Amino acid sequence: MVVVMKGNAAPGDVDTIVSVVTGVGGAAFVSRGTTRTIVGLVGDVALFQTLNLGALPGVLDVIRISQPFKLVSRESHPVPSTVYVGGVPIGPDTATLIAGPCAVETPEQTLAAAWMAKRAGASLLRGGAYKPRTSPYAFQGLGEAGLKILAEVRDEVGLPVVTEVVEASDVDLVASYADMLQIGTRNMQNFSLLQAAGSCGRPVLLKRGLQATVEEWLMAAEYIAQRGNLSIVLCERGIRTFETATRNTLDVSAVPVVHALSHLPVIVDPSHAGGRRDLVVPLARAALAAGADGVIVDVHPHPETALCDGPQALMDDDLALLAEAMATIPPLLGRKPATP
Repeated sequence: MVVVMKGNAAPGDVDTIVSVVTGVGGAAFVSRGTTRTIVGLVGDVALFQTLNLGALPGVLDVIRISQPFKLVSRESHPVPSTVYVGGVPIGPDTATLIAGPCAVETPEQTLAAAWMAKRAGASLLRGGAYKPRTSPYAFQGLGEAGLKILAEVRDEVGLPVVTEVVEASDVDLVASYADMLQIGTRNMQNFSLLQAAGSCGRPVLLKRGLQATVEEWLMAAEYIAQRGNLSIVLCERGIRTFETATRNTLDVSAVPVVHALSHLPVIVDPSHAGGRRDLVVPLARAALAAGADGVIVDVHPHPETALCDGPQALMDDDLALLAEAMATIPPLLGRKPATP
């Protein structure tokens, strides 16, 4: 069950809900969105229904939720959400391009990739300072030095930063540099990390796990929302199947499926799904046509020397094709480019 508060509800109204629910042995989790505050209730639903919560000050509606994910469900929040990252919207009215290097290697490489991304129409800069890799011998990222490079490039190019965090103990550090925290596919069910990210006050980009069902993905988002953060963007990046022709199998159907189940925005990562430069733009077109709220792609000025995922990184000619897709497909669905 969830209690949806009015837009003008006072903090004291929310405190009253929490007090009443906990007073009868239930638990209440407050999640604050851009325009709405939702209080998720855990406990005896039959008992909650006797409390007449709908009559309390500041309450808009009380909804019984059938889905296991309460706070991120479409039932609790029928209107699709828009998440703002450094003033840039990701949501139902826009198509947002997030682009940049898979890994931060040097200041020069990151700056060059950022300008490439901006020329292609990107409004957010991605870049990995921490890189969880399958091989312990692969490049693991520059750590805080990489975060500093991203912050400097943001100041010069003017694109808010999206970067990955891999340890709960690093959340505060990464949040001090980044505008949005990314939780990667390998950490989708790292519950302590999800909870820490939900408490840090930054928007979160949550990638789908390699073998995760849609419900498991949304339950992972629920961990973040339960800590008071509804500024969550889901990212479909391909799942592991028996097919070996591509790096992963992009589940385009996940976009409309999740939109039907959840109010959260959904973007697609065609770079990590296809794993090859020639597949990225076609997969991005498919994602946009399926109704994705944006795409996130790898960009590198010299992919042949990249320390991470060079074969899938886009260059100028590829970015021109991607920019064309971003300019032509979303308007057919009533969307416009995302700008601050």
